[in-house]
Amino acid sequence: MTTIFSEPFRRLTERHAAWGAEQLETFNEFLPPGEWSADLGRCLYRQSGRELRISLLGSYEVNECSWLWSWANPGFASSPAAAAAERLRAYGQAHGLPEFTEELVRLDGHEDPGTAAETLAFTAMGVLGAAGYIGVRASPDARAYLVPDDPQVPRAEPDAITLPRVLLTGVSLLGGSGRAATEGYVVHHELPHRAAADRLTAGLPDGGTVDVVFDEHDRIASVHVNTGAPAAS
Repeated sequence: MTTIFSEPFRRLTERHAAWGAEQLETFNEFLPPGEWSADLGRCLYRQSGRELRISLLGSYEVNECSWLWSWANPGFASSPAAAAAERLRAYGQAHGLPEFTEELVRLDGHEDPGTAAETLAFTAMGVLGAAGYIGVRASPDARAYLVPDDPQVPRAEPDAITLPRVLLTGVSLLGGSGRAATEGYVVHHELPHRAAADRLTAGLPDGGTVDVVFDEHDRIASVHVNTGAPAAS
C-alpha cells in the first residue's frame, strides 16, 4: 500500500498546480460555503442553493489516515457515482501510478495526512480536467471527496492581470517545479508557446504575451506580461 507519493505522481501534481489552483478559485466563488446534501444514487450534490451533477472520488478516514477509492467501496463499486474514479484507475494503470490503482492508499507516511488527502483529490481533479473538487465531512471520522461533472460550473480563463499571481500561487501552494506548473498551465489552456533553456513565452487570448523566466532550479524567477491592449492615446 502507498505510504508516500511516488515521484511520477508528484510530477503529475506539479503540472496541474497553477491551472488547478486558478480553477478552484473560480469554483469556490461559484459554490460558496453553506449547508450541503448529496444523493449519490442520482449523482447529485446540493449546496448554497445550487444543485450539481457529481461523481464520488473516494473517502478519507481520519483516524486510519487512509484513502479508499469509490471504485473499491462495496457501496459504490460499478455504480455511476464511481465513474470518475474508474477513469482515474484506468489512467493509473496506463501510467504506472499506484496512487490511482491501489484500493486503499495509506497516508500515514506523510507529515500531514489530511493535506495528502487534499493533494490526492486535487491531482485527481487535474487528471480528469474537472472544474473543481469538493471535500465534505461525511461522518465524525471521515471526509468524502467529489468532483463536479456539470456544465453550469464556470471555467477559469487566462487573465493578463492575475496571471503572475496565479502562476506563483499555484507553485507556492503545492511546491515543486515552477517550469512544470507553467508548462501545465499553457497546455491546459491551449496557449501557443515556445520554450527555451531558461524561459517559456506564451500568447494570451487578448493578443498579449507572458514571459516566464526560471532559475537554475526550475523555480519561477519572474513573470512579465505584455498585454494586447492598445496604448492610451
